[in-house]
Amino acid sequence: MPSSPEDTTESAGSPDPLDSLVLHATDNGVLLITLNRPEAMNALTRDQRERVISLLSEASADPAVRAVVLTATGRGFCTGADLRGTAPTGNRDRVPGDVARTIRLGAQRLIAAVLDCEKPVVAAVNGTAAGLGAHLAFACDLVLAAESARFIEVFVRRGLVPDAGGAYLLPRLIGPQRAKELMFFGDSLSAAEAERLGLVNRVVPDGELAKTARAWARRLADGPTRAIALTKQLVNASLDADRATAFAAEAAAQEINMTTRDANEGVAAFVERRVPEYRGL
Repeated sequence: MPSSPEDTTESAGSPDPLDSLVLHATDNGVLLITLNRPEAMNALTRDQRERVISLLSEASADPAVRAVVLTATGRGFCTGADLRGTAPTGNRDRVPGDVARTIRLGAQRLIAAVLDCEKPVVAAVNGTAAGLGAHLAFACDLVLAAESARFIEVFVRRGLVPDAGGAYLLPRLIGPQRAKELMFFGDSLSAAEAERLGLVNRVVPDGELAKTARAWARRLADGPTRAIALTKQLVNASLDADRATAFAAEAAAQEINMTTRDANEGVAAFVERRVPEYRGL
């Protein structure tokens, strides 16, 4: 522990070096989060993961943020967790429960942060998305992919069980048989194949990915933020609920939403035959 302020590595006003590894900026209501370790194909370190989780949590509570874009630099969107220095050592030093605890507090928290973010999250997949990286993309509300992007359920190649919510996400997106095919074989899936299966909303030329992501996010940011958040919650919960529960949740969401300024504005604009002006309130 440092004995004085002079002993600290960074002063209070010093930039956080992690900011260069997870770029983030908000412009016109859109928070852009960019993974920036291109030399490592954006394999995710623990610190990067925690920063992304924090940014998504802050976005939920920040009225200035009305949509989120998650992307990366270089040839990789995210090739999974950075495993350097974490090679298995057998059972010698392992405490029972360590692996499960690591997954719960790590990869699963990241995927939950995307699913639970109260703002819509758009993935702009610029390159290879493997393992955790693929699931990070699939957890987003909308997925855009560059033509050169590829998706790989890489776990089986390493003798591992899928983590980061893969066995939860994929069957809900494409059904159990297709999910098993991807997870059992670990084949590389092109962006076009991912779109055909329903894992990707749209494939665009590499040079148009950022422009298209900005356009989609702009449309979301201009929309009724609370209504979109409630819709996201309803859809995400629907596959785990029976009809009565889903219908009750829908009615409750309508009740909550009708207290918002945007809902009243939307109805008024319809009656007055004008374009609504939503403010996210």
